[in-house]
Amino acid sequence: MFGSKKKEKEENNRFYIKSIDHVPTLGRITILVDRETGANYIHSWVGTGSGITPLLDEKGEVIVDE
Repeated sequence: MFGSKKKEKEENNRFYIKSIDHVPTLGRITILVDRETGANYIHSWVGTGSGITPLLDEKGEVIVDE
């Protein structure tokens, strides 16, 4: 009943969270995925700041989920 509305709302968001890691002395690292393009982004929250950048593979290319 209540969960279905929340799920529908989450599916309308462009990004979803693929994973969250808490790294001691560093902060929180989150992997986000763009639902439209499949591109993965890494978001870091460290101390009083944060940043986001495309997540790259070993060849320097953006990781894209199918």
